[in-house]
Amino acid sequence: MKIITVIGARPQFIKAAAVSRELRKEHEEILIHTGQHYDVAMSDIFFNELHIPKPDYNLAVGSGSHAKQTGNMLMKIEEVLMEEKPDYLMVYGDTNSTIAGALAASKILIPVVHVEAGLRSYNKVMPEEQNRILTDHLSTLLFCPTETAVENLKKEGLTEGVFQIGDVMCDAVMFYAKEIEKHSAEYYFSHLYGIFKQEVKKLPNWYLATIHRAENTDHMYKLKEILDALEELEAGVIFPVHPRTKPLIKHLINDKEYKNIIFTEPIGYLDMLYFTRNALKVITDSGGLQKEAYLLETDTVTIRDQTEWVETLIDNFNILSKADKKDILEKVHVKSMGQKRPKVYGNGNSAKIICQILSEVS
Repeated sequence: MKIITVIGARPQFIKAAAVSRELRKEHEEILIHTGQHYDVAMSDIFFNELHIPKPDYNLAVGSGSHAKQTGNMLMKIEEVLMEEKPDYLMVYGDTNSTIAGALAASKILIPVVHVEAGLRSYNKVMPEEQNRILTDHLSTLLFCPTETAVENLKKEGLTEGVFQIGDVMCDAVMFYAKEIEKHSAEYYFSHLYGIFKQEVKKLPNWYLATIHRAENTDHMYKLKEILDALEELEAGVIFPVHPRTKPLIKHLINDKEYKNIIFTEPIGYLDMLYFTRNALKVITDSGGLQKEAYLLETDTVTIRDQTEWVETLIDNFNILSKADKKDILEKVHVKSMGQKRPKVYGNGNSAKIICQILSEVS
C-alpha cells in the first residue's frame, strides 16, 4: 500500500520514528512535514538523531494563528494527496497538522488512520481537544493507546475500526532508552545551551521543567507563579524553553532574577530522555513528557486542571497542580505510593500491531 504520513511537531516526530521503521518493511510511505515546528531545535535535530526518513514534502507552513496555520496546511496537503493518490493518510495526536491532514484526506475520500485516537481531557477550551475530537470522527481506523481511549470513543458512538494497540510512544522510549546509557552526565550537560546569558553548570541533582501550553502562557501571572515555585525548590531546575514561552520569560526576568532555574534552548529527544530519567521529578504541562516520565519511572507534577493520560495518575506517579506557587510546591513534595508502574501503555510493539492491522484490512 501507499500511505501518506503527516507530521509537524516534536511528539509526532518521535512517534513516526517508531512506526515508520516498521511500516516501510511492507509498505510505501510518503512523509509530509508541515513545518508546524520549523526551527532546528524543534525539528531537524529529531530527524537526525532518531534517523527518521527525510520528508518527501516539507510544506514550510511555520507559525501563525490557528486558522491561518491550519488553512495553509489544508491547501498544501490536499495538493500532495491529489498528486500521490495514497491508499491511506496517517496522522498522529492532536496538533493543527493532525486535523489539517485528516480534513484534507476525508474531503476527497481518502481513509484516515489516527494513531493515538480516543484521548480526551474533556476541556474543549484546549485547541488540542478540539483537534483530537474532530480527527477521531473523520477517521476510518482509530488506533487507541489505552482501554480508556477505547471507552471514550464508545461514548461518542465510535466503535467501528477501533483498535487498542498500546502506545507507540512506549515503543520509542523502550527503543531509544538503551541509547542514553552510552554517554556520561558530562556529555549530556555539554548539550545544554543557556539563554538570557546564563552559564550552564553540571548539577548533581535536578528537576526538569517544561511549560508551553496556552492555558499557562496566555496569562503572565500564571507563568510567574510557576517560575516563582521553581525558584524555591531545593535543587536546580533544568528548563528547556519552548519558542512560544521564550519572550514571556524574557519579560519576567527583567523584574526578577531566577538563580535556581537554568533556562536552556530546546534539547533533542535523547537528551530529554536522559534528563527525564535522572530527574528528581518532572514539572510540566506537556502531554508527551507526562507519559515519557511515567515510562522512565520518574514522578511528575502536571500543571494543568486535567490530563488525557489518566493512567499516569495512579498512585500519584503523576499529580495535577494549579498554576499556583503554593500548590506547585506542595505537589512537588507529594510522594508516589506505588512500587511499580503498571504497563498500561503496552510492551513496545504497538508499531508492529499497527502494520499487521493495516495489512489485514487492506
